[in-house]
Amino acid sequence: MITSDRMAAVDANAAALGVPRKQLMESSGNAVAREVRELADPGATVELLCGRGNNGGDAFVAARFLSAYDVTVRLLGRPESIRTEIARENWEALGAAGVPTESVADAADLALDDPDVIVDAMLGTGVAGALREPERTAARLANETDAAVVAVDVPSGIDADTGEPTGEGSGDEVRVEADRVVTFHDEKPGLAALDAAVTVADIGIPAAAERFTGPGDLLGIARDPTSHKGENGEVLVIGGGPYTGAPSLSARSALRTGADLVRVACPETVARTVQGYSADLIVRGLPGDRVGPAHVDRALELAAGNDVVVLGPGLGGGDGTREFVRRFLSRYGGRAVVDADALRVVPDVDTDAELICTPHQGELVGMGGETADDPDERAALVRSFADEVGHTLLVKGATDVVTDGDAVRLNRTGNPGMTVGGTGDVLAGAVGALAAVTDPFEAAAAGTYVNGLAGDAAAADLGNGLVATDLIDRLPEAMRDE
Repeated sequence: MITSDRMAAVDANAAALGVPRKQLMESSGNAVAREVRELADPGATVELLCGRGNNGGDAFVAARFLSAYDVTVRLLGRPESIRTEIARENWEALGAAGVPTESVADAADLALDDPDVIVDAMLGTGVAGALREPERTAARLANETDAAVVAVDVPSGIDADTGEPTGEGSGDEVRVEADRVVTFHDEKPGLAALDAAVTVADIGIPAAAERFTGPGDLLGIARDPTSHKGENGEVLVIGGGPYTGAPSLSARSALRTGADLVRVACPETVARTVQGYSADLIVRGLPGDRVGPAHVDRALELAAGNDVVVLGPGLGGGDGTREFVRRFLSRYGGRAVVDADALRVVPDVDTDAELICTPHQGELVGMGGETADDPDERAALVRSFADEVGHTLLVKGATDVVTDGDAVRLNRTGNPGMTVGGTGDVLAGAVGALAAVTDPFEAAAAGTYVNGLAGDAAAADLGNGLVATDLIDRLPEAMRDE
């Protein structure tokens, strides 16, 4: 099964792989027409109730495949308000082909002509709230007929993920009572709850659109135009001591990936150096020259004011550092990205925190996991280990593996120039920023995708002479990938 949000991401990823949405719409419409042909003989009357989005576009296509039927296409709204270019093109194709069409802007003008089949293509997945006019009246009229009703992807007024009415609790829960549903690529979770026959149509989306990260993984991460400072994430980086560049790279990366505020907790002996990398950072000094057990209380206090902690960049090794990580995680219940020397502690610590661990393959083995040269074999091993430790893993390599022990996604962005030091710190910061606004698995998948895109953009300009700061400069553009 696939949720509506993930289906939208897969659609976008398929387009990036060279399978355009227009081609998918053609396949979807053909599948709807096949369902109608199974229900009714040639010459039967078919009325298609169409919205102004791609769900309606699927029905516009279906009408062209029903030339042997008495077809009428009713657009609920004005043609100029059709929302997507591909749906608009298919609407115009109906006119050029002489298919009978009607646009209905006012619900009072809507009437059905006692059809044999009704195609409900008013609203697709991802729609919330009770049906509005004229869709509300159209749903009522469809339900009152004796026609067989075929819904496109999901019956209008039904939540594809839950099977519940989209207006549930409003006292206004009108929805289409479909006899059949033609859904695409994979079944949506809510369809099993309906009293309708469900057909899952293969419309040609390649498996890679689900298996690999792509621009669809960035959907839903865009900044709300009405948001205020802090609502797009506050991140605390805990690191530094023997190294000063690493925590700065992570912190600056988090800012460039969209976090509103980024703080760095580091030993006071290096605090001024870390601050010198960027005036945009808020630096909090911890007594001494290394982070150790004595700093746990202060670190927890700082972490409480942030959405996500990035733990590990530049901490270095040593018993004191490892003990700090162990005590911090055992008492911390929030969300954290764990990187570098902090990783070895994770398998042995009992924590309520949601962790995203970002090891390279050598660090994975140091944690107790296994790896393999073949990406699919490696993915299976990493998935098993993630299930064992109970956290999300992002294992870096030529092909990155992201898994929470259940779902698995691979990432192919990036290049050999990114073996340079510091790029892992940039990745940890990017994932930290995204983990402030989405769940750990999605944050890890999107983070490694944009980090690799930024690296690819840097390599295009600089070849293998890129450095970690080159990625940071290109993260904002990578976040706008389409």
